[in-house]
Amino acid sequence: MRTNSRLFALLFIGCSIVLKGQSQELNNNSNKKTEWIIADLLRQKSNTIEISGNPKIVSSPFGDAVSFNGTDDAIFLNELPLQSLQEFTVEMLFKPELNGQFEQRILHIGESKGDRMLLEIRALENNWYFDGYAASGTNKKTLIDEKLIHPLEKWYHVAFIVTSKNRATFVDGKQELREDFPFSPIQTGQTSIGVRMSKINWFKGAIYKIRITQKEVNPKDFIQS
Repeated sequence: MRTNSRLFALLFIGCSIVLKGQSQELNNNSNKKTEWIIADLLRQKSNTIEISGNPKIVSSPFGDAVSFNGTDDAIFLNELPLQSLQEFTVEMLFKPELNGQFEQRILHIGESKGDRMLLEIRALENNWYFDGYAASGTNKKTLIDEKLIHPLEKWYHVAFIVTSKNRATFVDGKQELREDFPFSPIQTGQTSIGVRMSKINWFKGAIYKIRITQKEVNPKDFIQS
């Protein structure tokens, strides 16, 4: 009896260890992140990265950033970090600048005209307002409010959260908009930084970092700007 009790105890401990390991692996997967320091992308020599124009490395409060001229500067990546994700949070540290186009696409992930996600701004004379865009099947909508303006020529943190049920935008940790939106995962496409995939609506300004997390991130855990 004593031997059987010891054997049962060992089996129980072994199962507990296996289950604990599986739980940790799931937690790690749910917290998986893609993080791009844009200056590092520019420095890389890779077949998966295409550079358009002549984006330049510039200094920022956080480290080396990349300046885009609003005319022909962009970075194209043969990557799809949103593939199959039911929910995600996209964050960016960037500085929109004066004299850019009114409509500017800063980050585009997915298809050029099909399922996709974009971080965009609308630039006025001295201000800008944020636009989080998602297209999922026949559901296509811009999350935007022209009254929520911010001065150009300053560094900002923005975030766009998409779940299977809704979307929300944040600027400097403060929620601006949230609405219901049925979303199905993006399965195909690539990534462009500094312009829409189709090479229209160029961004004028600088970008330091983009981070994509495979879950809805609490604002207290956003990148600290």
